[in-house]
Amino acid sequence: MKVAVVGLGVEGINAVESLLNHGYKVYASDIDPNIKLKENKNLEIDLGFHDFKKIQIADAIVLSPSLWNTKVFQKFKSDKKLLSDMITDHRSIFTIGVTGTNGKTTTTMMINDILKKSGLNVLTGGNAGGGFTGYTEIILESKSASYDVILVEVCDMTLDFCQNTFDFDLIVLTNIGRDHLEFHKSFENYTESLKNFVKGKTVVLNRKNEVFGHSIEKIADVNYFDKISYEINLFGKYNLENAAASAKAAEILEIPEKIIETSLKEFDVLPGRSASLKLPTSRIVVGKTDNVDATSAVLDEVEFPVIILGTPRKGELCRFDIFREVSKTNSKIIAIFPGLDDTLEVARNILEEENYNGEIFNLTNVEDVVEFALKCSKKYENIFIGGNGQQKIIEITNSLKEAISAK
Repeated sequence: MKVAVVGLGVEGINAVESLLNHGYKVYASDIDPNIKLKENKNLEIDLGFHDFKKIQIADAIVLSPSLWNTKVFQKFKSDKKLLSDMITDHRSIFTIGVTGTNGKTTTTMMINDILKKSGLNVLTGGNAGGGFTGYTEIILESKSASYDVILVEVCDMTLDFCQNTFDFDLIVLTNIGRDHLEFHKSFENYTESLKNFVKGKTVVLNRKNEVFGHSIEKIADVNYFDKISYEINLFGKYNLENAAASAKAAEILEIPEKIIETSLKEFDVLPGRSASLKLPTSRIVVGKTDNVDATSAVLDEVEFPVIILGTPRKGELCRFDIFREVSKTNSKIIAIFPGLDDTLEVARNILEEENYNGEIFNLTNVEDVVEFALKCSKKYENIFIGGNGQQKIIEITNSLKEAISAK
């Protein structure tokens, strides 16, 4: 069987790798001529253009989520040749989707742990931005073993794609904030997409998200959550909300309360997510906060005299609001480093335009960030490292742990 993968963004590249790993032949194409894929005898690639004849003669097609609503590719969807229409094992398995602006990966893995501790065989994956291997891997893996539950992290930019690809029985909506507005065009468009996504479904919804008003109850079976009442190993009140969302989902699946509580109390920090590192006289909180709502949630916890942030890509304009947000704090120092792109000048300009009164430092790399944070920790009680650049933040966290343990 030969599968055409059309569009080689993060999800497309992951789809190619998954298909090859599962023994399929693949034709892959993208209009970007600079994409790099590993050579493979079962892989044929066209870059700079799409060969529609090759796509048409393929046995199945994987269409990139970014191309999902483009007119030129609608025919392939109506021909019922999409991989999710050709391989349908996943559609008969109870499926939970976890989406929202922040907390998706943590909540997904909390639910995963609870369900596995209850004895269920769980297939977990989805959004490659969350560290998983993409949606295609779930489709392929679902036919390889007998699963009780499929658990899918759904990126807010792939709602339409996932709605067609999976048959969701339960949707967990962690929270609704402002991110990827370059894609959605407006916050109102995003909320409308969410309403369409949850229509007719059983939904777990954050009680704080009143953006839906009462209309949500007319289109879905809504189950609200707040915060859990007991302590867990994770930093921040927002993780108590993630835990409450996970607990509510597990309750709907009739998992015993004792298993839920034990699992959540034992749950540990995921790579790149907010960790609190204690030093003799100070604390460094470090974790990805790649939009203004995620950053605000951390800053609401405690006052940070030192804030160190990774910068976003050039085109991600709404994510630069992070720097407008931190400029309003009483921090004495804001340091910036290249997170996803070297957009330090843009970030610095925003801080200066917002009349930030503290000192601004430019840092070059992971080593600089670690050294600067440790130096500041000798003088200041609380330091926060966050922003964009998940991989770099993971490296920073690991380096800090090594440095602290060596002291």
